[in-house]
Amino acid sequence: MTETLIWIFVGLLAVGLYLSWTAGRLDRLHSRIDAARASLDAQLLRRASVAQELATAGLLDPAASIVLYQGAHAARAAEEEELREVAESELSEALRAVFGEAAQVEAVRAAPGGEEAATELAAAVRRVPMARRFHNDSVRAARALRRHRTVRWFRLAGHAPFPLAFEMDDEPPVALADRPGT
Repeated sequence: MTETLIWIFVGLLAVGLYLSWTAGRLDRLHSRIDAARASLDAQLLRRASVAQELATAGLLDPAASIVLYQGAHAARAAEEEELREVAESELSEALRAVFGEAAQVEAVRAAPGGEEAATELAAAVRRVPMARRFHNDSVRAARALRRHRTVRWFRLAGHAPFPLAFEMDDEPPVALADRPGT
């Protein structure tokens, strides 16, 4: 009788430790998602800010400036998640339209102050896909853990919202992305 109670206690302790470990892991994944999302937001804001500054610096022709400014402004002003993904994708399209050819990038670099602006934009454009990929990888890991029966049955996720990936067109302009030394 006593031995049976000991084994039951050991079994319950093992299950409790496993559930605690799983809940802790899920909590760490959610924290990682929050940190990755903050990083992604910062990179998107940086890209939009640099694009907006470049559009108003007088380094581009008027039509390119308007296209780039409108895309950057819409990306910075979007609040709802779905609208933000669309606005960021449209900014990517505007960047590809304006900087689709290496000649345009070289013209900006040749202008006074253009070298620094083009280098900063190239860095911002390259960081967005990395930040988005890191965020979406964290979301994928959390979703996989939340699908396990144990997590669902014992409601280990608590009241945390189901994590959503950030889907957008983040293809950089070739003329900015493949630039060595930037």
